[in-house]
Amino acid sequence: MSEDLARLDLIGLLDLLEPLPEPQPVPLWPQTAGWFWLGLILLALAIWLVRRWLLRRRADAYRRAALREIAAAGEDPSILAAILRRTALAAFPRAQVAGLYGEAWLAFLDHAYGGTEFSKGRGRVLARAPYDKGGDATELAVLAADWVRRHRGPGRAGQ
Repeated sequence: MSEDLARLDLIGLLDLLEPLPEPQPVPLWPQTAGWFWLGLILLALAIWLVRRWLLRRRADAYRRAALREIAAAGEDPSILAAILRRTALAAFPRAQVAGLYGEAWLAFLDHAYGGTEFSKGRGRVLARAPYDKGGDATELAVLAADWVRRHRGPGRAGQ
């Protein structure tokens, strides 16, 4: 056979070559069960996170509505007082909020807010707002919007 090969030129030798066998196709399915379980766990985690985000978004819808109303109200203390009252009624039990007025209302706002801006600061005008239309409401809308964003309802005290 070597004599036959010696008489062939390069083209003839190339014609004698056999093609390489094709490799086996790479499967798209994972070979181990661990990847399958990891995928299921990641899918369950993603579903849980999306559900939690949707529930939180739904629970905070009253905040977004109140912030829109505050932006439209300007610095009118009576309108801001009504918006804060509705927001508190949406976040807390009615029995805890509905009967509050005056200093007790301001103390409640401070307690839910975590500060003293309502009972000792610029928020004092809210106690008189429904009755006194001429109160000084400088930056009251900013304080009301801050309360809406930061207050913690009874179910979210630790968050």
